Amino acid sequence: MEENKKSFTDVIILAGGIGERLWPASRPDSPKQFMALPDGTSLIQTSIIRALAVSPSGKIIIITKRDLLEKTAEAAQGLYGRITAEEREKIQNDLLIVTEPFQRHTTAPLVLASKMLELTDGREHTVLVLTSDHVISPTKTFASDGLKAADSARKGYFVCFAIPPSSPDTGYGYIKARKPLTPDGTVSQIESFQEKPDLETAKKYLASGEYAWNSGMFAFTTSFFLGEVKALAPDVFTAFDGLALPERDERLPDGIHYVREWKSMDAAYEKVPSIAVDKSVAERTARAAAVKAAFSWDDVGSWDEFGKYFDRNADTTVEVDAKGNFVYSDIPVALCGVDDLTVVIKNGMALVMKKGSSGLMRDVVKAVKEKGIK
Repeated sequence: MEENKKSFTDVIILAGGIGERLWPASRPDSPKQFMALPDGTSLIQTSIIRALAVSPSGKIIIITKRDLLEKTAEAAQGLYGRITAEEREKIQNDLLIVTEPFQRHTTAPLVLASKMLELTDGREHTVLVLTSDHVISPTKTFASDGLKAADSARKGYFVCFAIPPSSPDTGYGYIKARKPLTPDGTVSQIESFQEKPDLETAKKYLASGEYAWNSGMFAFTTSFFLGEVKALAPDVFTAFDGLALPERDERLPDGIHYVREWKSMDAAYEKVPSIAVDKSVAERTARAAAVKAAFSWDDVGSWDEFGKYFDRNADTTVEVDAKGNFVYSDIPVALCGVDDLTVVIKNGMALVMKKGSSGLMRDVVKAVKEKGIK
């Protein structure tokens, strides 16, 4: 791909989550990002497609857990028949999977990737940070908003994507914008970040029209980001003082590059604190900006949300005197005389839940762990 000087040089995809809210399909050894949408494309594959859509001139770095290396590589390789020859070449040449020794939230992997990029060629990089498990459409609109984010990042801002709220949701953090930074008002400086609110507060946010959801995607230049981490979270920054480039860049038979063994990364992770980038930089920097998203966004954080993307159950589902049920299963399922259920049978486990009860999933996972069920 030719370099697009208006876009990003590199993309970082954070792919280390556990995704307990979509148990049992999402588990530590196969988390939410590997779940498939109705067309068979997994959530992490859609993230790679978005990374390709912004036409980065450099790397697409996926940061994940070590035990997810093979599944992540399989997901990337699984796109080969669905993308252009140029995009396939981009994946084979420039996609790199970096495996963390253990999770340290989001600031550590972003510092790791930023320092690695600068160590590679000694120059500043303009970076887009993507999640690996959200639903975003249309891709072209996202790429267009990405150009705005890249431009603001090059002007020295830590850029977020602000999602216009459609409901008083209590599961998201909120952003309040301040003065516009562009004539069309689609990019604004951020006045404040708000924690996940209670329902009454969320209703006030929605009614005011002044707040947006924080999508968890970001843009910045590496020099600006590392400078802010050094000033605002020095204990994170100094943990990576001894970072050197990986000893070797290995390659799987399907053409995917990866880094599994990296001694200086392991040493840094032993001492770096675990802190979200929202807390370390986004909420503390004086130069936070937000692009008002024109694309549709959903973090698919519950079975109720996930089920909305399926307009029909699989042909292996039989319903007799039953309606309004959602089935996501590895095996045939028959439902008789029941309505409005979510039935999930994955990884040798089953969940039967009344629709609208997704808020109980954390209690379910806790109870499963306490019983020692694996």
